[in-house]
Amino acid sequence: VQLQASGGGLVQAGGSLRLSCAASLRTFNKYTIGWFRQAPGKEREFVGYSSWIGGSTYYADSVKDRFTMSRDNAKNTVYLQMSSLKPEDTAVYHCAAAYVKTTYAWDTYDYWGQGTLVTVSS
Repeated sequence: VQLQASGGGLVQAGGSLRLSCAASLRTFNKYTIGWFRQAPGKEREFVGYSSWIGGSTYYADSVKDRFTMSRDNAKNTVYLQMSSLKPEDTAVYHCAAAYVKTTYAWDTYDYWGQGTLVTVSS
């Protein structure tokens, strides 16, 4: 099983980026895909998830109304559209997959991908 996060980069505050998480999961539609981030010296933080149940989404308060997730089950890919980026959004962003669970707890996810670095300059 592989999850590949991509799309990170350097952006100015107020800008936008779209991250992608491509997964080699046979039953992709049975997985909740979550995004987490970790800034240097800080703990891992939940960002949002796209649930296996109808693709419903849930976001952390810190990103609500700025970040949007979408899901393409045909492509086994979940997207994280990030807008109005702030310097405090700077972190390595990881995607993870949880089988037939809808959860925001990082330790309940079954598979993790390598992260992609997002840097927001002020």
